[in-house]
Amino acid sequence: MKRLFYILLLFSTVINAQETVSKELSYNEFLGYVKKNHPLVKNAQLELNKAQAELMMARGSFDPKLEANYDQKQFKGKEYYSILNSSFKIPTWYGVEIKAGFDDSEGYYLNPQNTTPAQGLTSLGISVPLGQGLWINKRMADLRKAKMQIQLSQAEVKLEAIAVLYDASLAYFNWKKNYEEVQLYENYSRNAQIRNKGIQSLIEQGDKPAIDSIEAGIIVKNRLLSLEDSKLKLAKAKLELSNFLWLENSVPMEISDDLVPETQLENTIQETLKTNNLTAEGFSIDNHPKINSLQSKIDILNVERKLNANDLLPKIDVGYSYLAEPKYFNDFQTNQDYKIGLDFAFPLFLRKERGKLKLTKYKILETENTLSVEKTQLTNKIEAQKTEINSLSKQLKLIKDLSKDNQTMLQSEERLFSFGESSLFLINTRENNLVSAQLAQINLANRFYISNSELFKIMANPN
Repeated sequence: MKRLFYILLLFSTVINAQETVSKELSYNEFLGYVKKNHPLVKNAQLELNKAQAELMMARGSFDPKLEANYDQKQFKGKEYYSILNSSFKIPTWYGVEIKAGFDDSEGYYLNPQNTTPAQGLTSLGISVPLGQGLWINKRMADLRKAKMQIQLSQAEVKLEAIAVLYDASLAYFNWKKNYEEVQLYENYSRNAQIRNKGIQSLIEQGDKPAIDSIEAGIIVKNRLLSLEDSKLKLAKAKLELSNFLWLENSVPMEISDDLVPETQLENTIQETLKTNNLTAEGFSIDNHPKINSLQSKIDILNVERKLNANDLLPKIDVGYSYLAEPKYFNDFQTNQDYKIGLDFAFPLFLRKERGKLKLTKYKILETENTLSVEKTQLTNKIEAQKTEINSLSKQLKLIKDLSKDNQTMLQSEERLFSFGESSLFLINTRENNLVSAQLAQINLANRFYISNSELFKIMANPN
C-alpha cells in the first residue's frame, strides 16, 4: 500500500518541464520592437513625410521667379534682330503679382513694338485680379489644402500604426495561448505516462486487473495526441509572430526556442495599452484620429468649395507697368511712360463651374454624414468593449475558482484511490475535468487580452 501511495503521489503532482534557461519577451517589449522597426509602421510615417513634401511644393508657388528669354538672328552678314526679355516676379498671397523687367532689343528687321532705347528698357509693375483669384486662387487653395493634409496624414499615421500593432498583438496572444497549452499537455502527458507505469507495476503484482492497463494507455495516447497538435499550433504561432519582429535595418527576426511569453500579462496588459484609465474614467472622441481625419477631409473640401465658387466670378485681370530707361529710375514718375493691360473672360452659362461647385457640396455633405455616424459608432464601440472587458474579468475569476475546485476534486479522488475506494476511471474523469477547466481558463484569458487590444484599436492612440 505504501508503494501504491508513492506511485500516486508522483503522478498526481504537476511536474514542470525540464529546466532550461528561458528569456521572457514581455508584451510591452514586443510592442516596442514593432513600433520602432516594423516596415509598415515606417511606411505610415512616410505618409506624413510625403504630406510635408506636398506642403513644400505648395509653398513653392509663392517663390519669386527669375525669367530670361534671348533670341537672335543673323543672316548674310546682317543682324535681323537681337531680343532680350528678362523679368523678376514676386507672387503674393491675394493673387497680386509684382513684376520688374528689363528688355533690350536691336536689329535691322526688328518689330517696331520691340524697339527699346540704346541702354534698354526697364519696367516695374503690378498685376491685380479683380474677379477670379483675388480672395482665393489655386495657389492659395493648394497651400491651405497642403497644410490640412499634414493634419490628415498625422491622423492616418496613427490609424495605420494602430492596425499594425493590433495585428501584432493578436499574434502575440496566439503565441502565448499555444505556449501555455503546450506546457499544460506536457505536464499531463508526463503524469499519464507515470500513472501508466504505476498501473503496469500494480498489474504485475496482481493488485490490479489487466484491463486497467488499457485505460491507462488510452489516456496516455490522448494526451500525446493533444500535445503533438498543440506543438504544431505553437510552431505556426511562432512563425506568425516573427512577421512582426524586425531589426533596425529592416532585417526580419525569428522567434528562438528560448523565448517565452510574459507570464503575468493579465496583470500588465491594461497598463501597457493604457486601457485601465479608459475603463475607469471614460474617453473623449473629439481628438480621435478617425474623427480628426474626417474633419480634415471636410476642411479640405471646404477650401475646394470656395475655389469652385470663385470660378463663378468673371475673370478680370488688370496690369500696370512703369517704363523707363535705367538711368531714369532714380527719378520715378508714374505719369509719363507706362504700359497697362486688361484681360476679361466670362462663360455665358457657367455649367462646368456650377457643376463642380455642386459636386463639391455633395462630397462635403457625404463626409459630414460619415462623421456623424462615426462619432456614434465609436462611442457605442467603446462602451461595448468596456462592458466586455468587465465581464471577462469576472469570468476569469470564476474560471480560476473552478480550476481550483477541480484540482481539489482530483486530489481527493487520488487519496480515495490510495485507500482502494476509487478507480482509475474516476481519476481520469476528474483529471479530464481539470484539463478542460484549465484550457477554458487559457482561452478566456486570451479573450480578455484580445478584448483589451480591440479597445486599444478603437481608441487609436499608439503613443
